[in-house]
Amino acid sequence: MIYPAVDIRLGRCVRLKQGDFNRSVQVAESPLSAARTWEQKGAQWLHVVDLDGALAGYPCNLTKVREMAAGTNIPIQMGGGIRTEQHIEEVLAAGVARVILGTKAVQDPTWVQRMVQSYPQQIVVGVDARDGKVAVRGWQEETEEPVLALAARMQDAGVREIIYTDIRRDGMLSGPDLVGLEILLGTGLSVIASGGIASRDDLYRLQRLQRKGLSGVIIGKALYSGYLTLTQAQEILEAGEQAC
Repeated sequence: MIYPAVDIRLGRCVRLKQGDFNRSVQVAESPLSAARTWEQKGAQWLHVVDLDGALAGYPCNLTKVREMAAGTNIPIQMGGGIRTEQHIEEVLAAGVARVILGTKAVQDPTWVQRMVQSYPQQIVVGVDARDGKVAVRGWQEETEEPVLALAARMQDAGVREIIYTDIRRDGMLSGPDLVGLEILLGTGLSVIASGGIASRDDLYRLQRLQRKGLSGVIIGKALYSGYLTLTQAQEILEAGEQAC
């Protein structure tokens, strides 16, 4: 599955470089216009991040997310500041189909286990890493926990799918972390790849990981900048799925 990324900061659709909030560039007229553009181009899912929420610790852009959910006919997965069950309920009530947990997952895997049981098929965990170590709170704080250790804890909590982002590659068009992805896929978890995807060659490399459990690819800057089209990305990965 290809997930066009729609990152929201102060109500605007933006892209960051390496998660740096000081390197923010507006890439669409509004989150809704971006969502409609990707729907018209054939997207089957959207990946939405509330950047303000990730910093604040609670969802901040639900008005914009409601507009996107009401104004399009494709499902949305959303993360950013979702750290209580009430937050989960608010986000789902806004029309989001699937919730991404990050900081809270690192802090409290027992809570994650309860949420997975309470909201089956609606919980995904974001595993965000800088130099192999997990980062939290909108990527502003680094922990000492290795990526693989967090993945194991999430698997024990009942999580079946994670989103893996290499922060240093995010928004840099430097290619995905294929080595890190292979290691995570070895755990048996389904993995959605994020960060660095820039070219058809990147997608061909990712295509080969489909049979190992790669379930999706999130693409942001490459789509907004025209390095890739959504049609190209879908054709490449769909061909790989058929081959599997």
